Amino acid sequence: MAQDTREVILDAALRAFAEKGFDGSSTRQIAAQAKVNHGLIPYYFGTKEKLWQAAVDLAFGEMKAGIDRLLADPAIIDDRERTARMIRAHVYFVAEHPEFVRLMYEEGKRRGPRMRWIVDHHVKPLYEAMAELLEHAQSGVGILGDIAPVHLFYIMAGSTGLIFHQAEECRRVSGVDPFDAQVVAEHARVVEMLLLGPAP
Repeated sequence: MAQDTREVILDAALRAFAEKGFDGSSTRQIAAQAKVNHGLIPYYFGTKEKLWQAAVDLAFGEMKAGIDRLLADPAIIDDRERTARMIRAHVYFVAEHPEFVRLMYEEGKRRGPRMRWIVDHHVKPLYEAMAELLEHAQSGVGILGDIAPVHLFYIMAGSTGLIFHQAEECRRVSGVDPFDAQVVAEHARVVEMLLLGPAP
């Protein structure tokens, strides 16, 4: 029960921080959104800063678990297929967790202790793991040309996440709902094709 309450608070906190930013969110609003007593937030997390860190940990933990499963899968022996699956998995993750993209855009655009914390604890290790995979694919099967990992990392982040971050704009511009299951699948296919070329 305690774990369920903690997760409900974290889900509400992640949505609030993504929508309103750290400074625009209050623990009272988060408690109300989670439908829990406000006193449970300091009980479980201490400070607002610690709550924010725990919410970020939750989001990155889910992403890292998916990447770790992918990298450890002995059935995937082809570098291109492993890279393609990573791209597709990232599209599906951000489609299921658009608040993750909003939070990253919010914190990544400014200097400060939260940006440094999120980079040091999560973004840099993720970047290094993905850079190793991408470099291995470049040297092994010759995909992705000679593009430096930093460009591939941010091209992939932008191409996978922007349509979900700008969902209302997308609906207004095109009449397409980016969260429709068929649209998500097609977006994953297109991003894979743009980055890796047509499947052999």
